[in-house]
Amino acid sequence: MKRGRFTRPKAVVLGDTAIVPRGNLIQPPPNQFTHELRKSQAYYYARAEGAARPDGELSAGTKVVLMIHDGGPYCRVVDGQGLYVETEYENLQPISR
Repeated sequence: MKRGRFTRPKAVVLGDTAIVPRGNLIQPPPNQFTHELRKSQAYYYARAEGAARPDGELSAGTKVVLMIHDGGPYCRVVDGQGLYVETEYENLQPISR
């Protein structure tokens, strides 16, 4: 192997689905949390009835701040990176203090 030489990876342009909508990013992100996810689950930027596909997935153990819950099956949360999304409320577990 010659010194000072390396192979660059091929450049790839990400699709529109890789962009987080401006309204779904909170800056600065929170540093204190109210809940934790019991298991991995889907999230949506703006969930509409009969939404075809989720926009991503939050991992089990992700700490979030519960922002909005009206008693229904879904709620709005923000994670430690400032991602503000809608997800199922059922699998949120309060963090005891």
